[in-house]
Parts: sequence; C-alpha cells; structure tokens
Amino acid sequence: MNVSIDDIQKEIIEDFSIFDNWDDKYAYIIECGKKLKPLAPEYKTEANLVRGCQSQVWLHAEHKDGLVHFYADSDAIIVKGLISLLVRVLSGHTAEHIVKSDLYFIDKIGMQSHLSMTRSNGLASMLKTMKVKALLFLEQEKAN
Repeated sequence: MNVSIDDIQKEIIEDFSIFDNWDDKYAYIIECGKKLKPLAPEYKTEANLVRGCQSQVWLHAEHKDGLVHFYADSDAIIVKGLISLLVRVLSGHTAEHIVKSDLYFIDKIGMQSHLSMTRSNGLASMLKTMKVKALLFLEQEKAN
C-alpha cells in the first residue's frame, strides 16, 4: 500500500506541530536536509539547476515503473532542508498525482510567513520545477 501525498503532508504537519518556536522548526528543516541522500555528481549539471533560486539547487527526476522519483541537493543548508521536504512529499508517486497535488503543508506549518522573499520564491521555483518534470513524464506516458 502506497502512502498518499496527503498522508505524507499530514505527517510533516504533525512533525512540525511538536515545535513551539521557529528556531526549533529551522533546526528540524536543517536536520531534514542533512538526511537527504547526496545527489550523484553526474546529476549536478546546469540542466538540473532549479531556476529562480538564490542558492544552487539541483533537481534530478527519474520515471520508473510508473512512478516519479526525485533526487536533489543544494549548497545552502536551509534550502537543502526545504527541497528534502518536497522530495519526501512528491517522490515515489505517479506523474498524474504529482501534477494534480495541492501542497498545503507549506502553509499549514507556517513556512511561507517565515521565509525571506527570495527563499519563498525559491521554494515556489522548486515546486514548479518538480511539477513540470512530472508533467513531462505524464505527457510521455500518454504518447506511448
């Protein structure tokens, strides 16, 4: 039984609910980033750079057995934590589920209001890039 995107978002919201302040929440985000499996050097390419991020963020996607798997890395520790949360939520699902998903966990944990404008824009760019990659896989599926 595959865990749904909504179930994973609920887990993250629950994880964040145990912290009383944003210092602890940031520490948790950094910890998530440290747990993100390093991206293989061959995927740290210009083509995999996420546009619209102040720091460098690489995002690689693979489509295997009907599921999309995301792999990511960043040179900034907070951003690496943010992309790790997005990877946790979206990786391992069908392209269609990813494209149609509504990622509400970002607002529910209060993330939008605690990020600088540039980080907030970067987070939106990361999410958009993931959805675009999933959309391309979806179009390939329909063409086959």
